Amino acid sequence: MDIFEHKAEKERRRSAPLADRMRPRDLGEFVGQEEILGEGKLLRRSIEADELASMIFWGPPGTGKTTIARIIAEKTEARFVSFSAVTSGIKDVKEVVAGAKEDRKYSGLRTILFVDEIHRFNKAQQDVFLPFVEDGTIILIGATTENPSFEVNSALLSRCRVYVFSALKFEEMRSIVEAAIRDTERGLGDLPIVIDDEAIDHLASQSHGDARIALSGLEIAVKNTQPEKDGKITVSLLTVEEAMQKRALMYDKGGEEHYNIISALHKSVRDSDPDAALYWLVRMLEGGEEPLYIARRLIRMAVEDIGIADPRALSVTVAAKETYHFLGTPEGELALAEAVIYLATAPKSNAVYSAFSRARQDVKKYGALPVPLGIRNAPTRLMKEIGYGKGYKYAHDFKDARVDQKRLPDELDGREYYQPTDRGYEARVKEWLDEFRKKVEAAKGKKGSKVKK
Repeated sequence: MDIFEHKAEKERRRSAPLADRMRPRDLGEFVGQEEILGEGKLLRRSIEADELASMIFWGPPGTGKTTIARIIAEKTEARFVSFSAVTSGIKDVKEVVAGAKEDRKYSGLRTILFVDEIHRFNKAQQDVFLPFVEDGTIILIGATTENPSFEVNSALLSRCRVYVFSALKFEEMRSIVEAAIRDTERGLGDLPIVIDDEAIDHLASQSHGDARIALSGLEIAVKNTQPEKDGKITVSLLTVEEAMQKRALMYDKGGEEHYNIISALHKSVRDSDPDAALYWLVRMLEGGEEPLYIARRLIRMAVEDIGIADPRALSVTVAAKETYHFLGTPEGELALAEAVIYLATAPKSNAVYSAFSRARQDVKKYGALPVPLGIRNAPTRLMKEIGYGKGYKYAHDFKDARVDQKRLPDELDGREYYQPTDRGYEARVKEWLDEFRKKVEAAKGKKGSKVKK
């Protein structure tokens, strides 16, 4: 490279975004992912020894998946090919495979194929990789923000080791931001920047573990700060807040994070923690979730986790759904918040849910058992003559509207699907039902005694 080429390359790097310029060049510069890249960890040993097998990098954006692939590209002696599943197709894969076969045959050179956003290939497209991964023609490294259990062909996934990348921690984010401010070669170190800890903290915390967002926010804040008379660029917290603006929280309405957060909301309600439940509700709303979807899930929680322990819970959640439908955003969201707090603080019982499940199991096990004759409908004379409705006792003709008569098929006689708890209103139901069942058993005992006589 001559002096002019060197100058052009330096200018190109200088014009690139800060996040790209600050991308780590080796494992020594890399920050985070100690669980998989710390000293002695398998992935680190594999990279350092250049002994790689097919693998999938899974994690949120801005956590280092592509960076590690680039470090591998610099470190390995293998032929390294990289492309994105967004812009490439099966034709590109086949060309890489053809080249890999040639290199393997004539020079013994291995080929590492890095596919960014591999989840963008459908399952049929992913099938193309399978035979060549299996026979060692290529070493596949796939990067994805989606759960590979759902988005990567199971046969291909079984031949790859999955490395999980985590969102960067607060202190790691601070370290990355501070390094960019100090670095005179690739960062902003040649500028007289003055920035206080609050502004750095804001960049670190509001980037939600994504290094690219933090560095982009820093770069925008610096560029939008007018130098003072002495030339210093004093970056304030307010400037950083404006640079960051209000970004969407990490929440994919169609992906795994959607299910993680609704699960967190449901389990916080079930655990009677209104604070955690309210936090996850806000996370979903701020992430752009459809409020009526949340309302439907709250109705499910009312029947699954509260039931008759507080029968009003169902009415509250249905009312919240109707209120949101009537008011919309943002006023209607308060109705959802009220419902979440009500559910979280209500007595809990899954007795209705469990009773329904037990009854369903018996239906599946025994099939269509006949209805006992005594409680069958008998609208015609023929039906009455063959015993339909014979001996039926009209409950309202008896004390407390309680009668002893056969209501279940013989195979299920004595089944007690509903087993109420002693919590909330259900405790009163339990007391009544226990008494009712005891009287039924006592009546059966008397009948048995008469028969014996």
